[in-house]
Amino acid sequence: MAKYSKKSQETVGSAMRRKKKGTLRSGSSGKKVTSRKQAIAIGLAEAREKGAKVPAPKKKKAAKKRGTTARKKTAKKRSTSRKRSTAKKSS
Repeated sequence: MAKYSKKSQETVGSAMRRKKKGTLRSGSSGKKVTSRKQAIAIGLAEAREKGAKVPAPKKKKAAKKRGTTARKKTAKKRSTSRKRSTAKKSS
């Protein structure tokens, strides 16, 4: 079974052509798209809106939260670093 439908391939192809032509713009900022990967992502998003068969976008993993004790230890290490002397040696 195919992951992507023919209609989604056409939509991505259309987005790639608009990128090459220089008329493809990103959604929120409206800047011109120059990245190939970003153009593909925009094409897939448009295909999803049209109802074409496209897998759901990947979800970002949440960063692990560190404990407060780990933060305190690293803060202490940073504050106790040695400073280099700026005194010049006389010869």
